[in-house]
Amino acid sequence: MTIFGSSKPIEGEDEYEFARKLGYELGKIGFTICNGGYGGTMEATSRGAKEAGARTIGVTVSTFRASANKWVDKEIKARDLFERLKILIEKGDAYIVLKGGTGTLVELSLVWELINKGLIEPKPFVAVNFWAPIVETISEQLRYESRANAVEYIKIIGDIDKIVEYIESKLL
Repeated sequence: MTIFGSSKPIEGEDEYEFARKLGYELGKIGFTICNGGYGGTMEATSRGAKEAGARTIGVTVSTFRASANKWVDKEIKARDLFERLKILIEKGDAYIVLKGGTGTLVELSLVWELINKGLIEPKPFVAVNFWAPIVETISEQLRYESRANAVEYIKIIGDIDKIVEYIESKLL
C-alpha cells in the first residue's frame, strides 16, 4: 500500500492525525505501509501502521541527506526523485493520495497517467477530498478526449472508514 502526502503536518494537526488513523486502520487489517519515509503525513501513516503492529517501508532520496523517520522498518534510498517515484509506484498494490503540494500532485498525476496509458495495471487508487476539484477538471478533459474509462481509475473518498472499506473490498 503506497500512501502519498505532505511532509509539513505535525503531530496534533488534523492532517497528521487523519494520516495516523488511516495508517493504523490499514495496518490493523494487515497492510504494509509504504511512503516517502520522511515527516508529515509520511511519518503519521508509518506511525499509525506501527501502532497497529504492521510493517512500514520508507523510500527516501540520497541527495536529501536525511534519514527516514523512526517509524520506518525498512528504508530504501533512491538515487533521485525519479527513482523514488518509480519505487513507490512499484511497491504499491494500491495508492492513496492525501492532501499535499506540488510533489503530491506529481505523484497523483503520475500514477493516474501510468494506469491511463496501460503502463501499469489498474489498482485501487484513492484521493482525499482535497483533490476533488483537480480530479474533476482533468476528468472533464478525459471525457472530451474520449478517455472516459480513465475517470473510473481514481476514487475521491474523504472518510477513513470508507477509504479502508474500499481498499479492503478490492484487495482482501
